[in-house]
Amino acid sequence: MKDDLLYQIALTALENIGPKTARTLISYCGGAREVFDCTEKELQRIPGIGPRTARFIQDDKVFKIAEQQLAFLEKSGVQALYYMDDAYPQRLKRYPDAPILLYFSGSVDLNHARTVAIVGTRKPSKFGLANCELLLEELMPFQPLIISGLAYGVDVCAHRKCVELGIPNIGVLGHGLSRIYPPAHRGVAEKMLENGGLLTEFRHDIMPDREHFPMRNRIIAALCDALVVIETDTKGGSIISAKLANGYNKDVFAFPGRVNDPKSKGCNLLIKSHQAALIERAKDLVYVMRWPQMDEAKIIQQQLFVELGEDEKYVVDLLRQTESSSMDQLTYAMGKSGSEMASLLLDLEFKGVIKSLPGKRYMLVR
Repeated sequence: MKDDLLYQIALTALENIGPKTARTLISYCGGAREVFDCTEKELQRIPGIGPRTARFIQDDKVFKIAEQQLAFLEKSGVQALYYMDDAYPQRLKRYPDAPILLYFSGSVDLNHARTVAIVGTRKPSKFGLANCELLLEELMPFQPLIISGLAYGVDVCAHRKCVELGIPNIGVLGHGLSRIYPPAHRGVAEKMLENGGLLTEFRHDIMPDREHFPMRNRIIAALCDALVVIETDTKGGSIISAKLANGYNKDVFAFPGRVNDPKSKGCNLLIKSHQAALIERAKDLVYVMRWPQMDEAKIIQQQLFVELGEDEKYVVDLLRQTESSSMDQLTYAMGKSGSEMASLLLDLEFKGVIKSLPGKRYMLVR
């Protein structure tokens, strides 16, 4: 398996050979290892492979690069996902321009049941940030996997809110995993590893060069079931992602904005040109995606949980473990005085989270 991975990495390190050509080579030769076993003459019989490309494949220096990458993977615990592996994202695999190899650091299933990409400007307004946060709060009961690019603005707002709410989320990077770009987002990136992760097609030593980010955008667009544009001008990465998502037959949504606001011009254009559906709240996305509708009371309760204090959340967690608990049991578990516990329980009753039962017992509102 290790030897196979060495050849797979080497194939991606070859100059002028992208994912499409790599797939062609693997298809004709039978595997990554077999590509390097072919002679130049045999390689030139493959459609699209000329003498120059055949010579590149015969150059052994790519194996030094592959060995360095393999050493990084072993040291860092980063996973390499070959496009024939079960763990490779199946949504991405179907497209001919999908990378044959991905690198993933994290703890989430990349073949999650529901996936939503969130993109937008690097300089969002307060209105845009508020829409991003509210969207995620309302999507929380459905527990989708949120995908973004860890960039400034809307991207990092989405990641931070997901971390806060416990929503699984991944950042797709335009560089290798030996660094975080921008460096200011290292803190949130580290927290994302607990319930999400970082994904890239680039080897660990690849820098965040400008041309890598449009390549990153195609992965974001391909991985999602739905892509939401929060705010954007008429040009830039968000528009590229939306157009790619449309090309991949994904559902694209955009928040409308004021006519003369540059941050809304791109969203308004997407809506006006029927490249995106208008979205005002999460329910618009849920309706179009035909996700199973949850009981409204349960949604409200789960959204309210985000607004509870730490002591209130602890009480809710305790009550989740049993059908009901007495006030004495809760007081002992919380380490509170009787009066403090009574006040805490009363507040939770007023919020509609718990209800009292005969004999000073309490249970969650189901």
